[in-house]
Amino acid sequence: MNRYPVWKYAIIVIAFLVGVIYTLPNFFGEAPAVQVLSAKSVVKVDATTQTRIEDALKAANITADAVTFEGNSIKARFNNTDIQLAAKDAIQKALNPDPSDPGYVVALNLLSRSPAWLTALHAQPMYLGLDLRGGVYFMLQVDMHAALTQKTESMSGDIRTLLREKDLRYSGINRNDTVIEIAFRDSQTLQGAKNLIADQFADLQTTDAPDGLGYKLMASIKPEAVRRIQEQALKQNMVTLHNRINELGVAEPVILQQGLDRIVVQLPGVQDTAKAKDILGRTATLEVRMVDEGTEARVAETGAGAVPFGDERYLDLNGQPVIVKKQVVLTGENLTDAQAGFDSQTQEPTVNLTLDSKGSRIFRDVTRDNVGKRMAIILFEKGKGQVVTAPVIRSEIGGGRVQISGRMTAMEASDTALLLRAGSLAAPMEIIEERTIGPSLGADNISKGFHSVTWGFLVIVAFMCVYYMLFGVFSSLALTFNLLLIVAVLSMLQATLTLPGIAAMAFTMGMAIDSNVLINERVREELRGGASPQAAIHAGYDRAWATILDSNVTTLIAGLALLAFGSGPVRGFAVVHCIGILTSLFSSVFFSRGLVNLWYGRKKKLKSVSIGTVWRPAAETAVAKAK
Repeated sequence: MNRYPVWKYAIIVIAFLVGVIYTLPNFFGEAPAVQVLSAKSVVKVDATTQTRIEDALKAANITADAVTFEGNSIKARFNNTDIQLAAKDAIQKALNPDPSDPGYVVALNLLSRSPAWLTALHAQPMYLGLDLRGGVYFMLQVDMHAALTQKTESMSGDIRTLLREKDLRYSGINRNDTVIEIAFRDSQTLQGAKNLIADQFADLQTTDAPDGLGYKLMASIKPEAVRRIQEQALKQNMVTLHNRINELGVAEPVILQQGLDRIVVQLPGVQDTAKAKDILGRTATLEVRMVDEGTEARVAETGAGAVPFGDERYLDLNGQPVIVKKQVVLTGENLTDAQAGFDSQTQEPTVNLTLDSKGSRIFRDVTRDNVGKRMAIILFEKGKGQVVTAPVIRSEIGGGRVQISGRMTAMEASDTALLLRAGSLAAPMEIIEERTIGPSLGADNISKGFHSVTWGFLVIVAFMCVYYMLFGVFSSLALTFNLLLIVAVLSMLQATLTLPGIAAMAFTMGMAIDSNVLINERVREELRGGASPQAAIHAGYDRAWATILDSNVTTLIAGLALLAFGSGPVRGFAVVHCIGILTSLFSSVFFSRGLVNLWYGRKKKLKSVSIGTVWRPAAETAVAKAK
């Protein structure tokens, strides 16, 4: 009656082994490390950089536990923080001889001490949040006025192009802050332009007024469109920041919206605030402009003359000056994808761009009107622009797919695509608040959280063992198994554990032990009703299952709601809570019954079970004595 088949015990053993393997990395702790990243798009982090780092450490008589090259960064792990700080200074001097113009970001970080055999099994420790691991915290203010200004400038260019296409002559078009002013000589042309703008630009509202001998049409963004543009700018900046930080190898960053115009960025494990700013500052903006092919511009490129009015001077990847026009043809918001590839004819490395519908239309018109001329793609990093490439337009390019080629290596094409793919900022941002949470504070939070869970666990175990005796021992083992599975699942999913997550563990212990209390009391009830011990165990588990399932499902629904709609600490609580509910269903019922079946199932003539005192009503006892 109370016997498990072999395959059920096999499931329990496999679950236990998986739980142990994926829980182990969390007990090895973290080692101080130095992380090296590229600070400029033209500077590459490769095997040569790793050799330079190893040579610098050797020259400074510093021994690293390991120096690894992963993705776009190099990480050197050390035994303690004193060696870490000395290594950072040595690497900084070797890689950045000119402190005013650093080519590399040398940042302090933390790495797992897990042994190689666990890493080979992809067993990694769970991520720890900022409150447990330490790190840096930034609050950034988004310049919403700049977003509106940028949008107005873009619309101004679109209106200029549209009026030319429709042959509506104007005497001038200017942008005054967030208002587009267009001058006309007669009222008929003004009315035609007004109707055209109303038809083609739903986000604009127009007014007109006499202006000397002519007329002036003023177009401004509607209030509802202003709110939408600001919301889109905030979301785009968040996505761009997330992409850039992920590309730079910062583990599990937290990027949250706060209010209408602020973004919170948390970088766990990063202890150097200045270098964290460098990481955030790497976010690039993209602009496409036409190269000035005039005589004055050619002279200015050689340095023999001044930059012509309406032009700007930038350097390309080879350090050669390029004179481009100030008018922006396209921005990064029109770019949907960028991938490295090879030209089908020349087999040269290329960067393949995909534009949105608006960008496709603009690019088709520009390339049609400027065949034989050069077009520059400029990346702006930390306020400095650099020409990535300036190819010659061979023919009209439509369809929204653009191929960039010319004097690029495969690595350069890949890096350029990476930077372009990471996106552009819809509006500039500035840091208005910054905080550093040291690892000692994180360690203190971990210690307090660990002690709270431990003492709660011990009190529960003591009560269960005293009150339910051997069945209490089985319940305590099931509770231990549940905690093991929670940590293992968090590690497997690479979820982030925060202080609220530790609180959720303590809460889940109560939910898990409640299931075993229901089972134990159901077994007692069956025994009280006169059932045999084997029948009582069987009926107790079977009849308690429906109640356990109902209570856990309703609690899980609440946890999923917190997970879906919550953020920050609430979400951290919900993740552990939901995982704990699911694992408790397995441990409290399946695992617990496996232990009971293993102990009592083999006994054919079972007369009693160790489940504490089976209380019976006094009246029932009196009737029994009278008989």
